[in-house]
Amino acid sequence: MAQILIVDDEEKIRVILDIMLTSAGHQTFQAENGQAALAVLDNEAVDLVVSDVCMDEMDGFDLLATIREQQLGCPVIFVTAFATLDSAIEALRLGAADYLVKPFEEKDVILAVERALGRRRILSENMLLRQEVAERDKGVDGIFVSAAMKKVRTLAQKVARSDATVLLSGESGTGKEVMARFIHYESPRSKERFVAMNCAAIAPSLLEAELFGHEKGAFTGADKARAGKFEFAGDGTLFLDEIGELPLDAQVKLLRAIQEKSVQRVGSNQEIALNCRLVCATNQDLVGLVRQGKFREDLYYRLAVFPIPLPPLRERREDIVPLVLHCVVKRNNQAITGDILTPAARKRLQDYAWPGNVRELFNVVERAIIMKEGDGPFTSDDFPHLGGQDIASKPGVEMFRIPASGISFDGLQRAVVVQALELANGNQSAAARLLGLSRARFRTMLGVLSGELKVSIQVHDKKK
Repeated sequence: MAQILIVDDEEKIRVILDIMLTSAGHQTFQAENGQAALAVLDNEAVDLVVSDVCMDEMDGFDLLATIREQQLGCPVIFVTAFATLDSAIEALRLGAADYLVKPFEEKDVILAVERALGRRRILSENMLLRQEVAERDKGVDGIFVSAAMKKVRTLAQKVARSDATVLLSGESGTGKEVMARFIHYESPRSKERFVAMNCAAIAPSLLEAELFGHEKGAFTGADKARAGKFEFAGDGTLFLDEIGELPLDAQVKLLRAIQEKSVQRVGSNQEIALNCRLVCATNQDLVGLVRQGKFREDLYYRLAVFPIPLPPLRERREDIVPLVLHCVVKRNNQAITGDILTPAARKRLQDYAWPGNVRELFNVVERAIIMKEGDGPFTSDDFPHLGGQDIASKPGVEMFRIPASGISFDGLQRAVVVQALELANGNQSAAARLLGLSRARFRTMLGVLSGELKVSIQVHDKKK
């Protein structure tokens, strides 16, 4: 369905076009001249304009010129009873999508509309293509050899053929958006849009407008009507990252949109039908949030139709070297011959816990590339900030001896917890893993520490 503006000074023509276009499933607006048309364009998100040429106040040519000047992005089809070769040439020269002569046949109008909407879609997709390519370049689609990731890929390929809602879970940096894109490009919707939204990055007051769109004047700053992410995704895929961060009131509205397969823009009562596929991701325990009353149980079951957990990098260490190779090749933009890691460097990378997962690995390799001097493979000295071996994976190593003078156990405990949080960039789950603790036990430990540390923890939590 497209939103089409009909512009003609004859009401009879507007009515005829309205019947034709609404019968074809489109929504229409009407204006009697170019000036009135601009007022509609200022208030509505119009996909296409069908306009007469000869009108008072502002004719079709001036309207087209204004639309192009303001870069409104909607093509224009001209219809006129005074067709001449010169006027047709002028219309096409100015950028009209098509040119029809009155009286017109319904099939000719519908064909012209479909061609024009196809052209608009191509232009829009070309604009998005650069962004999508840039975003996909950040990913690591297919860069793995581990059995764990092969299993994930198999699950993703199977669910991609359906329209089932997918819930991707895993720690931060494990590649959930990469997997969401993989599902999209493996699906029958691959030629449609992939629209991504991070729920944690949007202010709660703006979440509804971002998801469902808004009308002009719906709130302060809404100077123009705007489609939301659901509507903009069209027949493609909508990816909602960090879904666990949605406030409860937004969860209610999301649940309704999924159940009814329709949305209402903020400030409007009109239902807009949805046809996009939904993929969600979280790095939180949604079941735990449900128990705590922070996430709706009915929404959880709507989202977790097909759950896919992504393993952390420390559970698929055989993927580390291929990922490093991919990063180096991409950074240098050339093929690599020979080993890129010495045995000691390989061991240091594979022994590290990687609390930040693939994202952290790429950052580490990027830094090593920048700092490296000379040719040859990377050595363990190129990764000094990783420290020694992952002690947590070697419980037999003796880490500490109590001096004869004794120690402050509380102080030692506090220092260890702070170091773990710093290594994990404030992520409590990752910090707990560094200490070999469950998240629940780690949080219990935080509860018995001094007020100074609690303040530090709160600061870390805000950074997450």
